[in-house]
Amino acid sequence: MMLRAVRRLFIPSRTLARYMVRMHLSRFFGILLGLTVILQMLDLLATADDVLAADGATWASILIYVSLRAPQLMTLFIPFAALLATILTLATLNQSSEVTVMKASGLSSHRILLPLGIASLIIGIAHFTFNETIVVDANADLEYWQQNDYAIDLPDNPDLAGRTWLREGNSIVLVESVSTVRNRVVLDEVSIFERDNLGRVQAMVKADFAWYQNGAWTLHEVRRFDANSHLLSVTPTVPWSIPTRPERFLALNVKPDQVPFGALWTSMQRLREEGLSTDRLMTSFLQKIAAPASTLLMPILAALAAFGVSRAGGLVLRSVFGVALGFSFFVADNFMLAMGEFGVAPPFLAAWAPFCLFLLVGYTVIFYTEEGRPQLKHAQAKPAPKSAE
Repeated sequence: MMLRAVRRLFIPSRTLARYMVRMHLSRFFGILLGLTVILQMLDLLATADDVLAADGATWASILIYVSLRAPQLMTLFIPFAALLATILTLATLNQSSEVTVMKASGLSSHRILLPLGIASLIIGIAHFTFNETIVVDANADLEYWQQNDYAIDLPDNPDLAGRTWLREGNSIVLVESVSTVRNRVVLDEVSIFERDNLGRVQAMVKADFAWYQNGAWTLHEVRRFDANSHLLSVTPTVPWSIPTRPERFLALNVKPDQVPFGALWTSMQRLREEGLSTDRLMTSFLQKIAAPASTLLMPILAALAAFGVSRAGGLVLRSVFGVALGFSFFVADNFMLAMGEFGVAPPFLAAWAPFCLFLLVGYTVIFYTEEGRPQLKHAQAKPAPKSAE
């Protein structure tokens, strides 16, 4: 009984809530599908020649490319599609005077927007799940395919990581790529710069690959150049006494957009245990939550399309202003994300500052719109004019 009373306090009519949620979701999926199709066609105009240039490539290669590229486009424009769907829904309700009827029945601005907030919450949860189950794999597979010039019949992605720099004592280590072969980590094209206590290079060691086995590293096909004697020595295998374990190489080069939520957290923990900075990864980690959560802002940023008198041209201007407000949020969000990845802004601030700022801006706009301000009744009512005697 208490739950029903609380539910009726916020959602007085299930029928109205279902009506608004269905209206919002139908427009959202239509806009998202339209945007994805248009952007995918434009993307194909730029990349189709490269995909078909591979030996043996057919139209099946185009279909594979679309299956990997479309999830990236969808996850990128889900918040923007939610914004447009919210504006279109509220503008339709306003134009048909349904918002006026809701307010006349005693519903406040928050209770009118609540069903759209529920729809946005559904979209946000689906967005997060979609990112962590489909998009991360599509990002990894597409990058692996692009690095191999869209070649057909490629083996499975070996979880290859890119170039990694590492400092151990006085030595600096450069690894061109890190891969996992049969549950073992292999370092390809290893370069070691041995330095003295003053930082001067004493020798340079290059190896075709390094293999971790039985708790120790081994360099294979090693060439060592001594900077003092100018002698070059070649050795088939050399033990490599470096305390770094294989997991550290993988953690150092983890790509946040290609690993799920839990794997990214595990990589951060490994780096933190070794005293390394995780600010860049923490920014991306928090962004994995903040990006889907941004859909919850859309009803607030688009509220101008609902709360205002629908005069000639007024509704269009309010809708345009709502789009501009949402677009400003996306610009600020991308800017702060870049600042966080470069280490200029703290991770939490980089991920959540735009959300909090535009939440405040959205509520301020609602408060100061004509229909959103509290109406002062009786207290400020003007006295009726006296009748002439």
